[in-house]
Amino acid sequence: MDSLLRPVSQMRILHVNHSDMIGGAARAAFRIHRSQVAAGIASRMRVIQRIGDDSLVQGGAASGSGPISQRFRKLMARLLMHGFHTTNPIIHSAAWPDSRLGRELNASDADILNLHWLGPNTLSVAEVGHLTKPVVWTLHDMWAFCGAEHYGGDGQNARFRVGYRQDNCPPEERRKDLNRSVWSRKRRHWRKPMHIVCPSRWLIDCARESVLFGDWPIEVIPNPIDSDQWHPVPKAVARAALGLDPTARLVLLGAPGGLTDPRKGGDLALDALTRIASGPSAPDGLVIFGQSEAAKHAALPLPTHFLGRLQDDLSLILAYSAADVFVVPSRQDNLPNTAIESLACGTPVVAFNIGGLPDIITHEQTGWLAAPFDTENLAQGIRWVLAAPKRYARLCEQARLDAVQRFAYPVVAECYRKLYEQVLAADERKECQT
Repeated sequence: MDSLLRPVSQMRILHVNHSDMIGGAARAAFRIHRSQVAAGIASRMRVIQRIGDDSLVQGGAASGSGPISQRFRKLMARLLMHGFHTTNPIIHSAAWPDSRLGRELNASDADILNLHWLGPNTLSVAEVGHLTKPVVWTLHDMWAFCGAEHYGGDGQNARFRVGYRQDNCPPEERRKDLNRSVWSRKRRHWRKPMHIVCPSRWLIDCARESVLFGDWPIEVIPNPIDSDQWHPVPKAVARAALGLDPTARLVLLGAPGGLTDPRKGGDLALDALTRIASGPSAPDGLVIFGQSEAAKHAALPLPTHFLGRLQDDLSLILAYSAADVFVVPSRQDNLPNTAIESLACGTPVVAFNIGGLPDIITHEQTGWLAAPFDTENLAQGIRWVLAAPKRYARLCEQARLDAVQRFAYPVVAECYRKLYEQVLAADERKECQT
């Protein structure tokens, strides 16, 4: 209760994520943490895999977890996954056995635990349910309300909506229904509602309609970006730095893991580009980040420059600034950092009207939202963005303005501050009632 007696700026928030840098969820979680530090909130981060040098981020296995016990848990986790077959290529996390991090978090001085992407071994399902401090959980995919899968179908009869039953198990998973097993553990251990944050309206709709989270407190807060760091670089400067043609009209594609993930829709983008490889408003070239030229890929319809895996923010800022348009052809996505980053760098985005992308792109103001998976309409959007120089200049200006107004650090940090105040006030009322 003493937390409410201190200034709000002294609330102690501990963010928990598998890593501080590896993957889109890690980058989003780290930015949330840094936005709060910049806003004067006492924020720290606890991760298993620490890559960066932020002094407020603590990495490593849970205290009291030695090398032998770590190897034993990894072995047990592999045994649990053994025999599971699925056609869903997305990562699956069984979140068992205990990592011992739950005890450490309960013993910490944090006023609120803000969970993020936990992956296979950050916290077990049981440990999440046994956390004694107030919990805010920022979702970066569907895992929290699904089974073991981090992304699954989101149709009307999706298992997270109707329950993981024996009669709705996909045929290829019936030999071992890992998803049902993990979902059942979540239902058994997660008795106390947690405060759920969804970065997109699509994800909040899924969470609200799920069996697990249907009556829990849920709200939308977008992921932030440091708009002082992520800003437009003059196109000529960016292209010179990356060795790109200074006069060509360039389309940018990319994701941290490359375009081979079917969920990211690289094949759909290439089909759209094939449709406009010649004719009016045809782009002159394609730039791809996230994979190297050596990576096997389908035939490319335009002269292509591979940037490889970009490990630092400056390289990504140069890539967005060098491009004329950024294409995000995802089949399913929450609130991709890449689309927000592109807008912050003043580059319009073309994407399908799915998931959290309509939360980022305003149609015909900061880019183009194509009918889902209609590659001709996606191609039309690329043509439209590139067709009229004066309109294009307005698109770039509005893209930057939109990113600053809706996703800048101060904007998002204030949303979290208000949520934390509500969570602590609710926790105080509970303590008074008991």
